[in-house]
Amino acid sequence: MKVFNTMTRQKEEFVPLEEGKVSMYVCGPTVYNLIHIGNARPMIVFDTFRRYLEYKGYDVNYVSNFTDVDDKIIKKAIEEGVDASVISERYIAECKKDMAAMNVKPATTHPLATQEIQGMIDMISTLIEKGYAYAAADGTVYYRTRKFAEYGKLSHKNLDDLQAGHRDIKVTGELKEDALDFVLWKPKKEGEPYWESPWCEGRPGWHIECSVMSKKYLGEEIDIHAGGEDLIFPHHENEIAQSEAANDVPFAKYWMHNGFLNINNQKMSKSLGNFFTVRDIAEKYDLQVLRFFMLSAHYRSPLNFSADLMEAAKNGLARIVTAATTLKRQMDATTKQDMTEEEKAQFDATEDYVKKFEDAMDDDANTADAVSAVFELVKYINTNASSENSRVFLELLYARLNTLCDVLGIILEQEEELLDAEVEALIQERTDAKKAKNFARADEIREELKKRGILLEDTREGVKWKRA
Repeated sequence: MKVFNTMTRQKEEFVPLEEGKVSMYVCGPTVYNLIHIGNARPMIVFDTFRRYLEYKGYDVNYVSNFTDVDDKIIKKAIEEGVDASVISERYIAECKKDMAAMNVKPATTHPLATQEIQGMIDMISTLIEKGYAYAAADGTVYYRTRKFAEYGKLSHKNLDDLQAGHRDIKVTGELKEDALDFVLWKPKKEGEPYWESPWCEGRPGWHIECSVMSKKYLGEEIDIHAGGEDLIFPHHENEIAQSEAANDVPFAKYWMHNGFLNINNQKMSKSLGNFFTVRDIAEKYDLQVLRFFMLSAHYRSPLNFSADLMEAAKNGLARIVTAATTLKRQMDATTKQDMTEEEKAQFDATEDYVKKFEDAMDDDANTADAVSAVFELVKYINTNASSENSRVFLELLYARLNTLCDVLGIILEQEEELLDAEVEALIQERTDAKKAKNFARADEIREELKKRGILLEDTREGVKWKRA
């Protein structure tokens, strides 16, 4: 299996630090509002990669944090006249609901920044002792960026260019020794949450939080650190500087970053009116459709979100679910039990699709090609399975499809979750049957839907349906 390592800018053979085990840290959201679809992309793609690692037999320790102390959280708390913890706890709960609806598995650990403050104070103290950090007169603690000789090795930026005015990091401040130094600890402001420290009453900088949580729950050196490409600089670059200076070992062996999500070929922003939360999408689509859409492109590629592409994802997902549901009906209808020799050969032929799927996922988690392999398997199932087959053959086909879909996080078992998409796919099949003058099949579909509590009404505007 190969993964693209942002650090080396090339695909590398994946070899974990400890055989059979994988330690993986994925930067989670800042919880001041409902998560948006940009937040959803890393959640979905790295959850899928985790599922594939588990499919291959690895024991994965998957850590994804919640940033629950931040300027945006404090601002919202002040606006509502409540404690910052009220805001963060509310939106952590809402985030977990959205993650469950997208079938994102809970992390092994979801650490909260506010519960790891002592670890941050300890690491900052170590950095000061080693000369990598210093406390200014007002109690702010800064990291000496220039002292870390390898600064810029992840983002491939050099300090001279940054000094020339990179706006992401160059912040002028009289108390700094160097304009490039970044904050590890900052003094409290009026009305803000704060903690006691050797330097002042205050709170940690953002970057130190992930360094400490990763170390506590995964160890000083980890296999994979992942997140959106917007985090490469300065967040992940600063994490490396802090962690490696404090711990004297490489921080992460592999760095994985997903590409940006655009809306109708534009960057998502509230000012453009194209900002969508996951809840906004849930009003129009089952969130399994959003997940399927996210997997339709390679995770490192930019992904364009549009109504047309979501409709295509909805229809594609319906094809897979309909194939699975049809298999279940065929299992119920068949009177044969044991597989024939011909069926054994037919089932063995599906190994080709499994191999295509695994080859795609082994090639830097190429979910787009993995989905194509699933579609090929669906086509094969639709062509070769019927109620004339044995139950064992049909069960094996279903299990094979379900196993691959489970790696992608696609739910086949909970049919109700995708009922709308499935109903619409059957209605389309009925319409096509009527056009082809196959009225027997059209009537069969109407009766089948009626048995499942779906009533159809043919109108001038098209077919309308409702639940009985």
